[in-house]
Amino acid sequence: MREKVPLVYLYGVAAGWYVAEWPVFVVGGDSGRLAFQVAVGDQQAILSGPIDLASLELETDAARRYATRTALVRLHQQSFRIKVLRAYREQCAICRLRHGELLDAAHILPDGHPRGAPIVPNGLALCTLHHAAFDRHVLGVRPDLKVEIRLDVLEEEDGPMLEHGLQGFHGGVVDVPRAASLRPRREFLEERYELFRKAS
Repeated sequence: MREKVPLVYLYGVAAGWYVAEWPVFVVGGDSGRLAFQVAVGDQQAILSGPIDLASLELETDAARRYATRTALVRLHQQSFRIKVLRAYREQCAICRLRHGELLDAAHILPDGHPRGAPIVPNGLALCTLHHAAFDRHVLGVRPDLKVEIRLDVLEEEDGPMLEHGLQGFHGGVVDVPRAASLRPRREFLEERYELFRKAS
């Protein structure tokens, strides 16, 4: 803390899974509780030139709080992604694609929604195609877990990608986690499906 040396903070998101945040600085401590406080630094400033320990000090408390808050949001998003993908056995809930680099954790109720918490029952593991279609109300998931494709897209003639990538899943059922506590909450699906219906 005295020397303002940057550290790497490993944030545990699941058993055996960690997300690294860098650089962080020790900014306070409580020796009685054997605890310390860290703040996130400006990584761009550090990577843009040679490291000068004297220049690593964050200029204002406001900048430090903003950087720390931004890092916490990023850590929560990464934690949400890992937990959702693990619950869905690392596959898309619609098409069962298993390529991790093409999988996302989609929010049923968005981040900014009052009930849009980053918890597994508010998430679906979707491939990038189905995530984009879900977010843009091309694809909807009914409260009974049936997949619906927007009518104009369902009737469109375009080619094999549209036919097999979207239209072919109309009427299918979403694959959900085995544990009942991790499955999508019906009230979240009801609210999201209503948005899909209005957009259709």
